[in-house]
Amino acid sequence: MSLLDIDERILDVAKLADIVKSPIVDNKDLPEVDVALVEGSVTSDEHYHEIQLIRQRSKVLIALGDCAVTGNVTRLRNVFSKEEVLKHAYVDLPSNDSQGQMPSHPALLKLHDKVIPLHEAVKVDYFISGCPPSADTIFYVLFELLNDRRPHLEQEGKLKYG
Repeated sequence: MSLLDIDERILDVAKLADIVKSPIVDNKDLPEVDVALVEGSVTSDEHYHEIQLIRQRSKVLIALGDCAVTGNVTRLRNVFSKEEVLKHAYVDLPSNDSQGQMPSHPALLKLHDKVIPLHEAVKVDYFISGCPPSADTIFYVLFELLNDRRPHLEQEGKLKYG
């Protein structure tokens, strides 16, 4: 959604880049890309393998938003054990059915013991903080990179280079 917040400027980005994977473009295979924007933290085996693949196929990897940069809200679950979190979510909450059983379907994510930000799993080239990140910052960074320039921001907290 933060990418869409750049409004009509997305047309300027679209002149320079193809969006090959996103919640609105579900390309099953990730091709080699120049720039990858990745939001969210690493919470499971599936997330870990996906970020490894994205890093391998991306020239530049950008951690987009506070969850990707620091783990933010999702990292709050690190205060508890994985078992406590799952029991609370699937057994203890009043909204659950009376059976109170843990799901064990093979298609479900296999949660890691701890939530980690992207840079603890792979090398990240740029960090754009914010919850949500600023549309102006996203556009600036993308436009600079897509024009073969290194983005520079002097405002602390807006962008860090890894």
